[in-house]
Amino acid sequence: MPASMPAPVSAAMQVREFVVPHAHPALPGHFPGNPVVPGVLLLDHVFSLLEALHGPLPALRLPQVKFLQPLLPGQKARIELSPRAADSWRFQVFRGDTLLATGDIIATGPTT
Repeated sequence: MPASMPAPVSAAMQVREFVVPHAHPALPGHFPGNPVVPGVLLLDHVFSLLEALHGPLPALRLPQVKFLQPLLPGQKARIELSPRAADSWRFQVFRGDTLLATGDIIATGPTT
């Protein structure tokens, strides 16, 4: 783990649920009349969980991210975040048992 990263709260998988409300400001333009939660909002929730566990984040790299299924406003989603190495994590975002997104995160620089 880089010296700038605080020690992890737990080496085990962390889980957090969230819901993007119908009134979220990103939804009217994505897509008008048929809103879908933008992938960047899913990533924002993943980063928020990572920051809650480790404090301020350094520069991050996402070498692999796949968005497999859409999330609609008001649907409950679950993030599962697992450490892969001292400075990397694997995330999965689910709606029930359906995998919506998956990817890898690597810390690459000092904390901002």
